[in-house]
Amino acid sequence: MSDTLDTTATALAALGHTARLSVFRLLVQAGHDGLTVGDIAAFVDLPPSTLAHHLRTLVQAGLVIQERRGREILSRPDFAKMDATLAFLTSECCRGLPAALAKA
Repeated sequence: MSDTLDTTATALAALGHTARLSVFRLLVQAGHDGLTVGDIAAFVDLPPSTLAHHLRTLVQAGLVIQERRGREILSRPDFAKMDATLAFLTSECCRGLPAALAKA
């Protein structure tokens, strides 16, 4: 498999859980400024350890970047990674079937 396929599959798997998808959408809404973990917790109904687990999964998938600012951790979406994931999904849209499949 190609690296792009593996990377996209990892990103989609991370977004395949409702809690992680909700957190990621919240971060996208927040934009480049991101949110602290405390701010995220105020919007989602998850215990702190569960939120930490879901954020770690998003970070490992490359969808979220975290940065320590003093005593707080700032989380923000990696928009380039998000764009690459969407581009992979849509890059061959409406091209038709490969010739080998079209004849079947």
